[in-house]
This record gives sequence, C-alpha cells and structure tokens, in this order.
Amino acid sequence: MTDGTYFVAEVGGEMVASGGWSYRATLCGSDGMTGREPASLNPATDAAKIRAIFVHPGWARRGLGSLMLAHCERQARETGFTRLEMGSTLTGAPLYHLRGYVEQERIAIPLPNGEALPVIRMTKSV
Repeated sequence: MTDGTYFVAEVGGEMVASGGWSYRATLCGSDGMTGREPASLNPATDAAKIRAIFVHPGWARRGLGSLMLAHCERQARETGFTRLEMGSTLTGAPLYHLRGYVEQERIAIPLPNGEALPVIRMTKSV
C-alpha cells in the first residue's frame, strides 16, 4: 500500500470494493509472506501485477470488481506497462477470463499452516 497502487471504493462511508496493481516482482501474496520479491519491474520488459480484487459480499454482482479491475489496468497502462499478470483464485478466474485474461499455469501458494492455495497465473496485453 505504500506504493500508492492499492485502491478502495466506498459507498456512504462503507468500503464496498478494493484492489490494486503492483510494479513489484512478486506475483501475489501479502507483504508479510516469506519469499517476496520487492524488486521494481521494468514496464518495457515486464508485466505489471494485478493484486487482490475484493468485493464486499453485500455488493457482489454489481460490476464493482470489473470497475476496480479496469481502474487498476488503466493505472498500470498509464505508468507504461503493456502487459498485465495476476495470480487468480479459482473463483475469480471466470471474471478475469471474461475481461481478456488468459490462463498460463496453475500453481500452489504455500500457506503458513502447511496448506496450499491453488492459484491460476493469468496474463493480458493492454
């Protein structure tokens, strides 16, 4: 969040959606995860990372996820990135596919409790 690339949408003071993008190398995960790659990406050669698009359940299916995604894509594009990449949850992948993202591979992100989170690495050119 200190990079200024994570955004929140509010309605009447209630947070209804959030999401962001990153010019850092790590595909996905929180700042507290081990193995993060904090190096800055080069817009000429690297893909910006779309991160953590969330919509409050009470506001689901109203286009807020798509709106937040479009905002993040626009911000990354204005910074010079022409390619985007994300680590999508299984439930988020259908939305991202509709928005032009293509599945590249399925990976498992190790969690602190020993479990693994299945993630789909997806890409898009803008």
